[in-house]
Amino acid sequence: MRCDAVVLAGGRATRLGGTPKPGIVVGSASLLDHALAATAEAEVTAVVGPQDAVGQAGRSLVVTREDPPFGGPVAGLDAGLRALDRPGAPPWVLLLAVDVPGAGAAVPALRSAVAGAPDADGAHLVRADRAQWLVGLYRRTALTGALRAIDPHGAPVRRLVARLRLVTVPDEAGTSDDVDTWEDVERLTVRYSVGDAEEGER
Repeated sequence: MRCDAVVLAGGRATRLGGTPKPGIVVGSASLLDHALAATAEAEVTAVVGPQDAVGQAGRSLVVTREDPPFGGPVAGLDAGLRALDRPGAPPWVLLLAVDVPGAGAAVPALRSAVAGAPDADGAHLVRADRAQWLVGLYRRTALTGALRAIDPHGAPVRRLVARLRLVTVPDEAGTSDDVDTWEDVERLTVRYSVGDAEEGER
């Protein structure tokens, strides 16, 4: 299943005192490194955020920004898709928020969900009855069509996906848990440090 990826990394991080999320270390890696590991199978990944927080682009990594900045996740997605637009682009797009260090564990389940529902426009996680749209795999044409119907700047994700046919994937393990506060950083660092240690013992 060919896909590109969009990583949203341009928020204000208000509850983190404005510290850019991409560089925050959780476990043994930065949040950006966790996100890029989750998109390893993507043909090209667009990271939407400030260049100084993201670093240098490469052959399979582009860095872009919504204009004006801080337009919200839908505006960020729009900028990411524009950066990924090219002939022969793959039909699927993996969408991730940079502050979800466990997202990589969800990617196989998302792929299986859309493979098992050929008429669906995508799949996303659901955690405790809350839709986690920013950990999802979507049909590119469905996203671009939905974006054309709205003004993306400041639009809620709920409005973007309202007309899409989506499959939900239960997130019982908490892979969609995100980093909004320093308490979240401490809690998830414990979780993923333990996971790193167990992996090293195998």
